[in-house]
This record gives sequence, structure tokens and C-alpha cells, in this order.
Amino acid sequence: MNRKYLITGLLSLVLVLSAGCGQKPEAAPIEPTPTTPEQVVDVETVNKEITPPENNETEKTPANTGGTQEVKTGSNNAKAEAKTATIELYYTDPELLGVEKTSKKIAYTDEEDKYKKAFEGLQSSTDDQFVPLWRDSIKLTSVKFEQGALTLDIVKPDEANLGSGGEMYAIEALRNTFFQFNEVKSIELLVEGMKVESLMGHVELEHPMTR
Repeated sequence: MNRKYLITGLLSLVLVLSAGCGQKPEAAPIEPTPTTPEQVVDVETVNKEITPPENNETEKTPANTGGTQEVKTGSNNAKAEAKTATIELYYTDPELLGVEKTSKKIAYTDEEDKYKKAFEGLQSSTDDQFVPLWRDSIKLTSVKFEQGALTLDIVKPDEANLGSGGEMYAIEALRNTFFQFNEVKSIELLVEGMKVESLMGHVELEHPMTR
């Protein structure tokens, strides 16, 4: 009899234990993690940092505080390459008896500059045997070359005048100097923009002078 009660008690204990194991324990509520001040994110501030600021102004190049500043220029502003040529120049002798020829090397950038350097060459000489017929007091104010026609405009003070022989040689020296250039077909010599009958009052001046 005691054995029967013992078995019944054991079965009851097993049922109780089985019932207890079948119930799932409820999950403990998760408490929110406290947020420290460093972890607070301002969304508006982040957007401002990500979005690049609008800049409608032209970007300014900072000033060069030292060293060599490289400046890029267009082809229109590029310096023309210098050329050289040996040309003939005409003077007179110390006794003013005729026209003498010599040569000189010049540097120039374009055709008009070449004619300017040729005229300047007529006004000076490093050799006492070649006396300039065109005094350095005569100023060349403009040079123009178009379709074979060369126009020279000068300012000539009275002290640059020569006698009849000197005036004739001066015109001859001018003609010989500029007609050495094959492209020059005519020479128009103006005095202060005007066509004058005579350069120095002795010899008639052609308008224009031709080969």
C-alpha cells in the first residue's frame, strides 16, 4: 500500500515539474540606454556641413607674395619674335661730294618696324667716312606700308635743312635705302602729314616717289 502511494506521489511531482518547464519566462523589459551629450546629433547641423555653400562670386586668386608669378597670355598678347637682317644704308662723304653706301645689321619685329630701323640707320653712323644726310633732329612720327606703298611721315626742324646738293643727296639716300626692299614699289614722304613741294626748299619732291 505504501508503495502505491509512493508511485502516485512521484507521478504528481513529475507532472508539476513538467508544467513548470513548459511555461516560458517573460523577457525583461529593455531599459533605454541613456544618451550622453557627446552622442546627441543635430540633423540640421549635419546637413549644413555636408551641403557645400553656394558661391556666386567669382573665385579670386590669392596674391602672389613672393617668387615669380606665372602669367598666361593669349596668342594676341604674345611678343613677336625678333628677326635680323643686314641692310644697305646710304650717306655722304665728309666733303659732301656724293652718296656712299655701307651695310648694317638690324633687328626688327615686323615689316613696319624694319622700315623704321632703316630710317633710324640713315640718321647715325659710327664711321667718320659716312656722314648722315638725315639729321637725328628729324623725327619719324609714323610708318605705314600697304600693298607696296610705303608712307613715311616726319617732323623736320629748320636746322636740319641742307643746301641744294645736300638735299638732292638726302632724297637719293632715302630712295636707295627703301627701294632695296623688293616689296616697296613707291615711297610717299610727308612732312607733318602734308605733301610738300620741296623737302628743304631746293629740290622738287615727287608724290609718291617710284622706282
